[in-house]
Amino acid sequence: MTAKAFIETLKIIGQDYSGEIPKRELFSLAKAYQQIPVSEVVKLLKDENVNHRLGAVSILDWKARHKKTSKTEREKIYSAYIDNHKWIDNWGLVDRSAPYVVGGYLHDKDKKALYDLAKSKNPMERRTAIVSTYYFIRKNEIEDTFEIAEILVYDTDESVQKAVGSWIREAGKQNEEKLKKFLDKHASDMPRITLRYAIEKFDKKSRAYYLNLKKQAEKPAGNKDVNNT
Repeated sequence: MTAKAFIETLKIIGQDYSGEIPKRELFSLAKAYQQIPVSEVVKLLKDENVNHRLGAVSILDWKARHKKTSKTEREKIYSAYIDNHKWIDNWGLVDRSAPYVVGGYLHDKDKKALYDLAKSKNPMERRTAIVSTYYFIRKNEIEDTFEIAEILVYDTDESVQKAVGSWIREAGKQNEEKLKKFLDKHASDMPRITLRYAIEKFDKKSRAYYLNLKKQAEKPAGNKDVNNT
């Protein structure tokens, strides 16, 4: 199995579709290629074609999920993702692979790498930091999600803002009190889109409460601007 063979097979599949190749077809092909060497996956990851890069991270994901994947191989998979992150340049690529490739690998290890990513200048690396914690959430471990969210709660990039809101919401399903404590601290100042994603599953009364905190925090500045004009 090689990167070249993957690309050629994808072209053949593409002939059956007049437009974009369906994601289900790409993911299915990636699963069939999960035994491909990591070095060949990296070739796909560095390709300009976004479908080839999506295929690459999907292969990494399938490899990471496979129970028979060795510890040595898991380290190679993780390193391939981290060392080539500049090609993982949109949220779809991050979300397709970060939970198992990064989160799964770091689950029983030092999490410092995630905190370093959270402080990166690259927004997709910051998104990886929070998205990777989804693996921990599935294990009912939510501390890292909230701690990384503390770093990213005022992020200026929309893709990171949405991820923070989404993942603290998911962590909040394990412990709603902890989520509300986080929101009590940050709701008035955090980006509105982060807040909306975070409270999406709350009852109507709770949603209104936190939205009102945000509204009240914004109101004085708004009134001041009006008076100055």
